Amino acid sequence: MLVRVRTRDLGRTDYREVFRAMQAFTAERDPKTTDEIWLTEHDPVFTQGQAGKEEHLIAPGDIPVVQSDRGGQVTYHGPGQIVGYLLFDLRRMGLSVRRLVSGIEDAVVNTLACYGISGVSRADARGVYVDNAKIAALGLRVRRGCSYHGLSLNVNMDLAPYAGINPCGLTDIGVTQMCDLGGPDDIETVKRTLLDDLAAVYEINLDMLDTGDP
Repeated sequence: MLVRVRTRDLGRTDYREVFRAMQAFTAERDPKTTDEIWLTEHDPVFTQGQAGKEEHLIAPGDIPVVQSDRGGQVTYHGPGQIVGYLLFDLRRMGLSVRRLVSGIEDAVVNTLACYGISGVSRADARGVYVDNAKIAALGLRVRRGCSYHGLSLNVNMDLAPYAGINPCGLTDIGVTQMCDLGGPDDIETVKRTLLDDLAAVYEINLDMLDTGDP
């Protein structure tokens, strides 16, 4: 029997509010809590992972920098980028952390392929890349066997803020997005494809998309 997962589209949000909501959801959940996927577009923000180094924050300007408890270094979120948060009970789903990570990458690669874009993952730097440019970033946290945080996929956004950081701590790559590679510029279209590909990769049954606050 497929695991049931509830999906929510939060619309455009402040990162801090959703971060706190993820922490609360994970702290309060019990073995019967339904797993969820949250989709959102954040107001412009740089987020710094637990191991984040200040040297990778070059010139943030007036964009806020928020310390997060996810893995990884610094990244940027802004309108036109899909951010997906996976709130999964890994034990119930039979997932290792490695499989959780590779599943996200596989789903993003499959989504890109739907629009004729060839993406690949890298064993030395998690995420998805097209040629030598990053198009999707990953950052996760697992607490008491349950995951939160997730992925970001660049669809149709202002990429200029990335010049203020070394994305994910990498100095040898660029950043790209789907609309610049012949893909769609409509983020809603890509959301539906991404959800379908996440469902296929993890063999889960997605409830209809809810909107509004978590």
